[in-house]
Amino acid sequence: MHEQKTALVTGASKGIGAAIALVLARDGYDIWLNYRSDHTAAAAVGKQIEELGRSCRLMCFDVADPTAVKEVLTPLLEQEYPSVLVNNAGFAKDTLMVWMGESEWKDVLSVHLDGFFYVTKLLLVGMLKKRAGRIIHIASTSGQSGMPGQVNYSAAKAGLIGATKALAAETSKRNVLVNTVSPGFIETEMIDGLPIERILPMIPMGRIGKPAEVAEAVAFLCSDKASYITGQILSVNGGAYM
Repeated sequence: MHEQKTALVTGASKGIGAAIALVLARDGYDIWLNYRSDHTAAAAVGKQIEELGRSCRLMCFDVADPTAVKEVLTPLLEQEYPSVLVNNAGFAKDTLMVWMGESEWKDVLSVHLDGFFYVTKLLLVGMLKKRAGRIIHIASTSGQSGMPGQVNYSAAKAGLIGATKALAAETSKRNVLVNTVSPGFIETEMIDGLPIERILPMIPMGRIGKPAEVAEAVAFLCSDKASYITGQILSVNGGAYM
């Protein structure tokens, strides 16, 4: 009998995270769907996953809260270890550094980097024991090229890229592969209010990307087709940063 595969996707109640959860469910994964507060949106994604014939476990916790992460995940990990982890949870608090408050700096770094550390550390043990696993981080073009008004967000995403390479070097002998998908401008709440007419000329393909286009890159890195790829940054940005 084929062992059922499970994927934990953080920040998956909407946007790119929801798209990733749905594409992985289509590819045969049961989903552990983490979200922070939007119960309605999370339940709606869960329903879509179940319509695809997969199970979905909704997990409400803040990835930046170590106590909450342990309380939810530790009892479950005694029974089962996901073979895929997608660290997608994140948010932006954009402002020029000269006006940036300490909380705007710390909160953004905490969700991206502390969240990566707390969740990944718990799942890593099981992956190393099983000698199998895929860890995917969702970064951003902002973490590769830098973006004015996003010193905090660029620092956090660049941190994830560095962590990807270091962790890949630590875990690859045990077949735990670690990669980053780095989206450019994607149709989500993150771009609401941005001057799209000024952004489009910066993108060689001349359009904003779709969440599903990011999700398919994640699905590829989770698949057997990507069995010799680790420590890499796969950019999904329409050519905006090369």
